[in-house]
Amino acid sequence: MDYIDGYVAAVPAANKDAYVAIARDAGKVFLEYGATRVVESWGDDVPAGEVTSFAMAVKVKADEVVVFAFVTWPDKATRDTGHAKAAEDPRLNTGNVPPFDSKRMVYGGFQMVLDMSAD
Repeated sequence: MDYIDGYVAAVPAANKDAYVAIARDAGKVFLEYGATRVVESWGDDVPAGEVTSFAMAVKVKADEVVVFAFVTWPDKATRDTGHAKAAEDPRLNTGNVPPFDSKRMVYGGFQMVLDMSAD
């Protein structure tokens, strides 16, 4: 089954266009290096929790929106190779400051165990 990289971040609402532009550029690189799908989602209905929540995980501030994203890879080996290539790619290593606080981003790699759809 596929391998998934998942991400949750807090992005200032005013930086939406800049975030989408950077995500699009990174997505192109990941697809070039073996990813099969890149999905970026701008929070629309992300409730604040009392014990835990996406918002709490990334310490979202009043002017920020929670972003949920994932990248699908055919397997972990392809993902690991793709990440290594992306880390060296000058298109991603511009030295520009990202339009969000990347220190509060939560991310991880996941082995897919179930994949269902209506198709």
